[in-house]
Amino acid sequence: MEEKEVMSFRDEEGNKVDFEAIAKIYLEEQGYLLLSPLDEACEDMFVFRIDINEEGNEELNLVEDDKEFEEVKREYKKLIY
Repeated sequence: MEEKEVMSFRDEEGNKVDFEAIAKIYLEEQGYLLLSPLDEACEDMFVFRIDINEEGNEELNLVEDDKEFEEVKREYKKLIY
């Protein structure tokens, strides 16, 4: 059985929220990370763009642009079907 990759973040209220990494996708040279909350009551999936900050470190930024989100979603569907 494959081990889940779990990432933890803090929400707006400072509560710890755990996510499972679902997939890492590249569109052209831009990387994206798809995360799903481990909370079984939530079936959402979130798309984060992997950006490089000024120090050269990876930084995850939530994709809020609908067009960009749909492009990543289409690419993910190609992987699973």
